[in-house]
Amino acid sequence: MAETSERIWAAIERARIEEALTKAYDTLEEKVKERTAELEEAYNCLKESQESLAEAQEIAHLGSWDWDIVTNKVCWSNETYRIFGLNPQELEATFDLYFSRVHPDDRDSIYSAVEKALNGESYSIDYRIILPSGERTVHSYGKVIFDEEKNTPVRMSGTTQDITDRKKAEEMLKESKSKLKTLFELLPVGVSIVDREINILDVNLALENIVGLSRSDLLKGKHTTRIYVKPDGTEMSVKEFPSVRALGEKGSIQNSEIGIIKEDGSTIWTDVSATAIPYYNDQVVIVIRDITERKMAEESMRRLEIARKQEVHHRIKNNLQVISSLLDLQAEKFGNREFIMNLEVMEAFRESQNRVVSMALIHEKLYKSEELDTLNFSLYIEELAENLFQTYRLRNSNISLNLDLEENIFFDMDYAVPLGIIINELVSNSFKYAFPDKNEGKIRIELHRDENEEYEKEGCKNTSFTLTVSDNGVGISENLDIEEVDSLGLQLVTSLVEQLDGEFELERNKGTKFNIRFTVKEKNNQVLTLQE
Repeated sequence: MAETSERIWAAIERARIEEALTKAYDTLEEKVKERTAELEEAYNCLKESQESLAEAQEIAHLGSWDWDIVTNKVCWSNETYRIFGLNPQELEATFDLYFSRVHPDDRDSIYSAVEKALNGESYSIDYRIILPSGERTVHSYGKVIFDEEKNTPVRMSGTTQDITDRKKAEEMLKESKSKLKTLFELLPVGVSIVDREINILDVNLALENIVGLSRSDLLKGKHTTRIYVKPDGTEMSVKEFPSVRALGEKGSIQNSEIGIIKEDGSTIWTDVSATAIPYYNDQVVIVIRDITERKMAEESMRRLEIARKQEVHHRIKNNLQVISSLLDLQAEKFGNREFIMNLEVMEAFRESQNRVVSMALIHEKLYKSEELDTLNFSLYIEELAENLFQTYRLRNSNISLNLDLEENIFFDMDYAVPLGIIINELVSNSFKYAFPDKNEGKIRIELHRDENEEYEKEGCKNTSFTLTVSDNGVGISENLDIEEVDSLGLQLVTSLVEQLDGEFELERNKGTKFNIRFTVKEKNNQVLTLQE
């Protein structure tokens, strides 16, 4: 009984143990599967990482290498093999294989660089290698690992990259810079590079010679102490400098004439062009030509032209004065003849003489003026009126002459001559016919610019004027048609107003008033209007 009980318990225990072993085996098998999967995944990740690294090295043409200093074993990546013209893992990587590819003239430099690296310095060197396809240039970079306890080098790892194309580009860029620098220095025009603050960053020899300052002085900013002027002589502000304008407009400013006043007071005249340098937002290249001789020649020509015009005006004035004197002599000759019973001939001579004088006065004004093409017409009217007043005052000393003229109105001869004759005729008529009883009277001359809104709105540069000659005399009969009157003077007035493309208006209220409106048109890109 007891024996049977023992067998039963033994069987039960064995079954329990077998069951426990089975569970332990199943658990162990599951763990092994999980671990195997993890190792397989890690292996795959490592393989993918190595493949990615190899692909990246191939794309960058960058190989890696490792040197076990203790065993003297060398390992190369596949790309390192390719850089040295070999198939990956075709041969065992050794120093002999390595140096067989290195250019003989560069081997000593590598030995020296490696020795310095083993002594703790960095390893970075460019050198040439010789391949069947030709010579290439590579760059190697490495780092030495030291035994911390013994402080001895145990391993050296690094990279090698083919930099042939980069080196060629650098050499081409270096050559290009050299050529540009030579050209920069040999250019016959001044060239400088400046920044936004007008600081000069570089200059060539021609610029030094043009401005009379050394490179050192220019780089120190001595040029900023000088005065810069525009062609009209007014000082140029910084914001008007071509360099500043080129930066502001992101473009190019061409052919600005600038005078540079030196320390001794002399002026250098220059033609300046400025262009903003692309990709350098605050830098401008400036090209300067010395045009001082040209400006001096232009000034000489200008003075010669002034002298020529003055001589012409002087001779015309003198000739007109001779004609006036001849008319005066002829009038006196007729005046001495007893059979001339009226003053008609004398008046004709006197009127002709006044017309000649009015034209001679214009040439005299131009002769004495600095501006030989235009004259201050307001001042001319004053002198013309005074001449007429002196001529006719003997007839009637009770007549006064009043002027209301806008100041500084300038006309050229195309306007001054006909207007002068018109004033001469109308004022002469007033003196002769407006006051037959020698009563007191007034003659008035007015000249003003019109406020023409139409011109202002359209942006027109033409200017319109109104000339008025009036008197408070007996007036002209309403029945008299001014255009049909048999008077040379009024015929002249009508004809000259048409010549000016003007308008003629006669008012007969309380005397006589002639209103003449005309427009001074733009001429040669300039308008003869008021001058300040």
